[in-house]
Amino acid sequence: MVIGQAPGLAAHETCTPWNDRSGNRLRDWLGVSRETFYDRSVFALMPMGFCYPGTGKGGDFAPRPECAPAWHDRLLAGMPKIELMVYAGSYSVNRYLQGRFRTLTDAVASWRELLPEEIALPHPSPRNVLWIKKRPWFENEVIPALRERVHEILDAG
Repeated sequence: MVIGQAPGLAAHETCTPWNDRSGNRLRDWLGVSRETFYDRSVFALMPMGFCYPGTGKGGDFAPRPECAPAWHDRLLAGMPKIELMVYAGSYSVNRYLQGRFRTLTDAVASWRELLPEEIALPHPSPRNVLWIKKRPWFENEVIPALRERVHEILDAG
């Protein structure tokens, strides 16, 4: 299960979640092809907000706050076989790991504590290149561990 923010404009226009540069980076981080990523028997994709929130000066607006409380529990109840929860970005990290970590960086850095059931990632947006460059441990440690876990699940299925 990948829980992200809200659809960006490209995803909104194509009715395909993660159908943009952020999705390309996320699939790379997961170590999966586009075909595998969009296979509903393999990946579940759920946003924090279910509609495109629009764009402001600093990028897309935040996901609408009523969406996750209204829908997530109901949707998750229908998916009992989730083996890994991937929280992509601060909105999902804050909702699902609330109070466990002081910052997004702390949550991401705690990957050893979270795996094998869950993992926190920064949003894979091109806007986060500086965050990634300042934290080489993310690509050197977290991404290989994430790929290994994803492929354990795929190989077992």
